[in-house]
Amino acid sequence: MAAVRLDKVRKVYPNGHVALKEASFDIADGELLVLVGPSGCGKTTLLRMIAGLESISGGTMTIGDRVVNDVAPKDRDIAMVFQNYALYPHMSVRENLGFGLRLRGVEKPEIDRRVADAAAMLGLEERLDHRPAALSGGQRQRVALGRAMVRDPAVFLLDEPLSNLDAKLRLSTRVEIARIHRRVGATMVYVTHDQIEAMTLGQRIVVLNGGVIQQLDTPMNLYNKPANLFVAGFLGSPSMNLFHGTLRREDGLRLVMKDTSIALGTDAPALAAWIDKPLIVGLRPEDLLTVADHAGTVERLSAHVEVVEPVGNEVFLNMRHGGDELVSRVPPHSSVQAGTDVALGFLPERLHFFDPESTTRIDA
Repeated sequence: MAAVRLDKVRKVYPNGHVALKEASFDIADGELLVLVGPSGCGKTTLLRMIAGLESISGGTMTIGDRVVNDVAPKDRDIAMVFQNYALYPHMSVRENLGFGLRLRGVEKPEIDRRVADAAAMLGLEERLDHRPAALSGGQRQRVALGRAMVRDPAVFLLDEPLSNLDAKLRLSTRVEIARIHRRVGATMVYVTHDQIEAMTLGQRIVVLNGGVIQQLDTPMNLYNKPANLFVAGFLGSPSMNLFHGTLRREDGLRLVMKDTSIALGTDAPALAAWIDKPLIVGLRPEDLLTVADHAGTVERLSAHVEVVEPVGNEVFLNMRHGGDELVSRVPPHSSVQAGTDVALGFLPERLHFFDPESTTRIDA
């Protein structure tokens, strides 16, 4: 395995489109790093640059101790797993797993050993003589993973490998990828647009938007301390509730909005510079508490419940407070009904503050 380093790596296409603006970060040896962001953010372009399938317009990329800017893909010691499996339909699972090794001139006994090891790890022993058409989507994806594993590469690159699977298969295959990473201890770079995949798989996550790295951190640090409004809104389902208003000092700090105001319950010194200025206050759905369901919670605002969404282990309340749409995540035993008004509160320490102009986080 090997570490990967990017130092001010850029990608500019001939038409002038900047797909990636000076990405600089390290991927540790044995780390599973996830690249996440919306369509067109540059995540797949960055993965293809690591693979050598896209040229580098500027900066330096290193795999292990070697600069690979001008190294051909076949000489980078990487293995890539694609979204569409890319299996050979006329070959058996055994032949698909060993095909790359045969091309490299590996001896047959060694190919058989590696194929058997990968099949055992992925639960494919009974499918080795089947062709891809006889396999389920999840099994085909495991074959694609196994074909990469038998190579024993320095770095695994996975480009949205679960996007063609249904919800149940996505979950089981996601768990399988995490298990494989723990067993093999491989360096993996995983691309997805799904923030749930990113949060559950990544040891660290790179959040991209418009070719710019928005934040790089552990999943829970990203969730609990988003660097800006984009990260706050992108990570988390449902998204963070955002209140837009002006900060006033009225018996403590209060956010004054067009038709209403909210007592924030905090007097953080860091917010002194925003007194009488516009401010955005964020609150995760699980931190927006219904007073009736949480004993001791102080009412800070009232909202009208428009839609109640029960999902089994929890309930989502879709509400309106003045001109703002809010979502609260409440226990499944909650008795709140659509069409009623509900009293809401929150713990002041769970609030997030953002500068409306720069959109960056204000640490209070």
